[in-house]
Amino acid sequence: MDDEPMSAEESLNLIAQQSRRNRRELGGGPARMLAAWAFAWLLGWGFTYFATQTASVPGWLCGVLVAVLFVFAITYTGYVSARAGRGIRGPSRTVGAMYGYSWALSSIGLSVIDIRITQFGSLTSDQVSLLWSGTWLLLTGVLYLAGGMLWQDKLMYGLGAWMIVSAGLSVVVGFPANFLVLALCGGGGFLLAAIVYFVREKSGRR
Repeated sequence: MDDEPMSAEESLNLIAQQSRRNRRELGGGPARMLAAWAFAWLLGWGFTYFATQTASVPGWLCGVLVAVLFVFAITYTGYVSARAGRGIRGPSRTVGAMYGYSWALSSIGLSVIDIRITQFGSLTSDQVSLLWSGTWLLLTGVLYLAGGMLWQDKLMYGLGAWMIVSAGLSVVVGFPANFLVLALCGGGGFLLAAIVYFVREKSGRR
């Protein structure tokens, strides 16, 4: 007699367990990726906020620094993800790939929207800054919420919720304090999550 097919919930549980086990065995995991993003956000946006408080730092330097740090974080994330996914087959690999594509597609879409709104010229430079910081924090939060639901990871879900709260806060505080929110709340959220994941990996917890 054939076994009964697994329910959707049982299938998701199996995928989540396989993903966590594979990450531990292959040396991957969220901790290292989140640490890279924490470094990029804390340093990049922290320096940007500092630059708004002094006339000695040119604005273009902030843009270059943030771009370099983000390219580093993206590259490192891709490397860790590829290494962790090596040898993985089946639903776990498909789900991970689709989630990664969701980040790329949504990032491109939001960039087009924000650039187009900026081109209308009806917003001041301060308002443009709030638009970009708020929408990107919101997107980050929503995608982490989705990842938390997909892999049934409460910490990832909580990080997503924190990012969404930070998105609202970044708009409420106004310019240039929004950069401080990006650095401390955004980067700090990544750092705290990285520490928790690292402790879990070392202790062998799921």
